Amino acid sequence: MTMPVPMLLRLIATMPNAIVTPDIDAIVAEIDVAAPPGRVFQALTDSGELMRWFKGDEGCPAKLWRMDPRKGGKYGYAAQKGELTLNGVDELDCHGEILEFDPPRLLVYTWVANWHLDKQKPTIVRWELKATPSGTHVTVTHSGLASEVGARDGYRRGWPGVLSKLKQFVENEIGEL
Repeated sequence: MTMPVPMLLRLIATMPNAIVTPDIDAIVAEIDVAAPPGRVFQALTDSGELMRWFKGDEGCPAKLWRMDPRKGGKYGYAAQKGELTLNGVDELDCHGEILEFDPPRLLVYTWVANWHLDKQKPTIVRWELKATPSGTHVTVTHSGLASEVGARDGYRRGWPGVLSKLKQFVENEIGEL
């Protein structure tokens, strides 16, 4: 399928990018979503909704998402064995604890991943949601990655895809209401 140039340029202009901070410790990615912050926050904290949109792809299909959405609550994510292998791991699993929970503005949790070089050291994922005239500006920051060179590079490519899936899911759900 060939896409007309103006449509392709609009698509490229709206795709999220990720940057690595100068201290190489964090990845920061942002996107604008045409939905209110409360709706976006729900998609980030509801286990059933996470399973529907934060589900990987054919190379890394999700098999589990559980989220206890409260400060001190636990979450867990696991992927089925797929084509994707990170640091020799082909069945990805991560879990953590919610450190900050301020709906619909802030969600912060530890991220302990079995594909990291240090499989016990938590990194931190921080979701910030800010209301805009057209919906919500979403910023995700994944920090604690200075010693995780391979994972950091993967997250630099991966978080923009996660944000795109979040945007598509929430905006399509809003359209169906």
